[in-house]
Amino acid sequence: MHKRILVVEDEASIRDMVAFALRKADMQPIHAADASAALAAVADTPPDLILLDWMLPGMSGLELARRLRRDERSAEVPIIMLTARGEEADRVNGLDAGVDDYVVKPFSTRELVARIKAVLRRVQSDDGSGSIALGGLRIDGPAHRVYAGDALVDLGPTEYRLLHFFMSHPERVYTRAQVLDHVWGGSVYIEERTVDVHIRRLRKALEPFALDGLVQTVRGTGYRLSDRR
Repeated sequence: MHKRILVVEDEASIRDMVAFALRKADMQPIHAADASAALAAVADTPPDLILLDWMLPGMSGLELARRLRRDERSAEVPIIMLTARGEEADRVNGLDAGVDDYVVKPFSTRELVARIKAVLRRVQSDDGSGSIALGGLRIDGPAHRVYAGDALVDLGPTEYRLLHFFMSHPERVYTRAQVLDHVWGGSVYIEERTVDVHIRRLRKALEPFALDGLVQTVRGTGYRLSDRR
């Protein structure tokens, strides 16, 4: 089945160019010229991925990304931001809003399609059983075990949940408060520095396998899991 890609872009020429490239790659483009049209499209049938322009009329792509992440229908739909803003601070703001990847304008459609396929592969790496693999780590969901290559990684239950959460959402930056909500639950009151303690424990468990660098600190923001150095 063709992957459905929602293209949220107010410039018709760019929408048409992207749609042509998507169809050539056996994907199905869906068009939205602004945030309200995008929200209506998601409410109708959530797409497999969203291409989102930063500069939109009425509501910015950044704010739309935040709204999409708050909606349970689109909370897990991957988002790639199309933007002319390539500064690190802008990328961090976007990642903090829940964006999975960036493509900076001007871009080639070949690069764009490659990024889309890469993000979709990451999302599809969880087979629904809780099993997932990334960057030399593998989680066996049914067995509730973590492996570095063929070696078993000894993790406590909280570190296991923390790792599974980050591996399910690679390359995305989360604040300590967001990690608490997702891993511990929003109804539980725990100090944010508790996240730092468990991050240190997780890194210590991964250190013997030289995989502790996968869990990265984003200064002034929070944490992400990435196999990019």
